[in-house]
Amino acid sequence: MSTTQSERLRELLEPLVTSQGLDLEEIAVDSVGRKRVLRVVVDSDTGADLDRIADVSRALSARLDESDAMGEGEYTLEVGTPGAERLLREHRHYVRATGRLVKFQLAEGGELVARILEVDDEGLDLEVPGVKGRKATTRRLGFPDVVKARVQVEFNRKDQKEEGA
Repeated sequence: MSTTQSERLRELLEPLVTSQGLDLEEIAVDSVGRKRVLRVVVDSDTGADLDRIADVSRALSARLDESDAMGEGEYTLEVGTPGAERLLREHRHYVRATGRLVKFQLAEGGELVARILEVDDEGLDLEVPGVKGRKATTRRLGFPDVVKARVQVEFNRKDQKEEGA
């Protein structure tokens, strides 16, 4: 998708997504054979359930039908949320990932897997899990120290309430 088309779609769709109480995270147009697929990723601090996704999808579809932003050819509109292993790019992404386990690629080289405890304007307070029976430790990581961060899926995490029981 060209930058111009991406910018035009964002200008067209972002106010509508925002009016629905959501953030427009990503827009992508992909060609699948002769068809095109417009993928729109939305999210909010409280998440986006299926009803909210359906409402915003209908609103976006109507807005796109009124405009010529997608041109004359056929396309399919897909609206969804970022997914379980989302990349963290913006401050709000880190805030939303508080309590989650994240894999960080560090500017100094190497990787760190840690749980986000708190987020402020300068960086993150993390809990680094203990290895081989050692206790977890805390660490401060500034945003400039992070090259890439991705939420990790945890299948066997015990809920904090269960641990205290």
